[in-house]
Amino acid sequence: MTDQLSSGPASQDTPEKRIILNGFDMFTPGHLSFGQWKHPSDRASTKRRSLSYWTDLARILEKGDFNALFLADSFGLHDTYQGKGDTAIREGTQFPMGDPSIPVSAMASVTKNLGFAITTSTSYEAPYIVAKRFSTLDHLTNGRFGWNIVTSWKESASRAVGLPLVEHDKRYEIADEYMAVLYKLWEGSWSDEALKEDPESGVYTDPSQLKFVHHHGERFDVDGPHILDPSPQRTPFLFQAGTSPAGIAFGSKHAEGIFVSAPSPHILAPRIKTIREAAAKAGRDPNSVKVFAIFTPILGKTAEEANEKYQEALKYASAEGGLAFYSSNIGVDLSKFPLDQEIQPSDIHIDGRVHSSINTLSYLGADVPKWTPRNIGKHISIGGNGPVAVGTPARVADIMEEWITVADLDGFNIGYVWTPGTFEDVVELLVPELRKRGVYAPVGTGGTMRERVYGSGQRRVRDDHPAARYRYEVYDGN
Repeated sequence: MTDQLSSGPASQDTPEKRIILNGFDMFTPGHLSFGQWKHPSDRASTKRRSLSYWTDLARILEKGDFNALFLADSFGLHDTYQGKGDTAIREGTQFPMGDPSIPVSAMASVTKNLGFAITTSTSYEAPYIVAKRFSTLDHLTNGRFGWNIVTSWKESASRAVGLPLVEHDKRYEIADEYMAVLYKLWEGSWSDEALKEDPESGVYTDPSQLKFVHHHGERFDVDGPHILDPSPQRTPFLFQAGTSPAGIAFGSKHAEGIFVSAPSPHILAPRIKTIREAAAKAGRDPNSVKVFAIFTPILGKTAEEANEKYQEALKYASAEGGLAFYSSNIGVDLSKFPLDQEIQPSDIHIDGRVHSSINTLSYLGADVPKWTPRNIGKHISIGGNGPVAVGTPARVADIMEEWITVADLDGFNIGYVWTPGTFEDVVELLVPELRKRGVYAPVGTGGTMRERVYGSGQRRVRDDHPAARYRYEVYDGN
């Protein structure tokens, strides 16, 4: 949906927040702008075959002082629409899908400051294995690594992996124990003095400075030390995206960054307020939880140029791909509804899907269309569940500042229409405008991902984060 917001920038009486930008991509030809892989300038269809795509993209985002490149991930097909996965397969709707962890090391080798965050599920891998992989990536990126924690909700994924689909709220209970195991491994197993690497004494690691983790919980059993020495951040920077009551409770406890999506900032405002209130109740500084909204800009040096790009994008857009994606998200086959029948929240009977998508159906503001299958297909086909802002750098910056003010956001996950073209436009056109307004990151800001968000010196989790309770100095091994 193109922007239909009020016409001015944020109030001059409101203190300006620094706007943090993350690139938003996926190891697939159709991430959130479905059908655009057909555009002659788009490299989305070749990304999974070309390491140079990822290293080129990393260089572009580094040039624009992006905070991080966030790579989403998923298992299984979007197969709710028409009761099968044919549309997703045919249209390239998040299929085929590669592993987002693979290109991270290559991208880190060609950048100095850009962070990298990937999605991994707590439902399909043992925490001990994830701890090893993520410590490795944090080492190889010099502390520029983050993890988006998901619990996985697709029935097609559970069938493909061969594990049962656990009930929604129970998945978050399991994930909570999963995180406790990881904190014990990352924060509590090695002292800062354990790694000696001393050729004179012949001691590489001092065993007296290691604690064996003995975790025996409802779902997980671990006996042994973390297999890798502590990485620069120990615990990677933690992201999460759940907006159900269980998801908010989990995110407000564990997440340092939370991803949200909606077509209007007025939909997000109460959600973000609830997230910050829950973080405060959990004993955390609510402002330490950074919230990022999906945002897809279509930029031009003039309004006419931007609109021409938007009209061109509409020619390639796959409304059916959008319906396949959205049907999967809400758990309802939209092919069974007349194209112009409004979808109501009462039509959704499956708990455990993407609650932000379901909750959006309740919003009746003038800045969103009626949620009919026809409008949903058009809206979702470009930019997914978030807004598409079309205009000059000044116009798009106004919209971003309005979203920051209305919704209490900290930044945006920048989606693309064409890649790398959208990202190049943001770097060349939008970033200079944000810099001019004094609301963007300083040039060349370095450090670990956590330092880039919280400031120099904050390499490890804050004292008010639950992982801090498992630090080597206080953890007893159980």
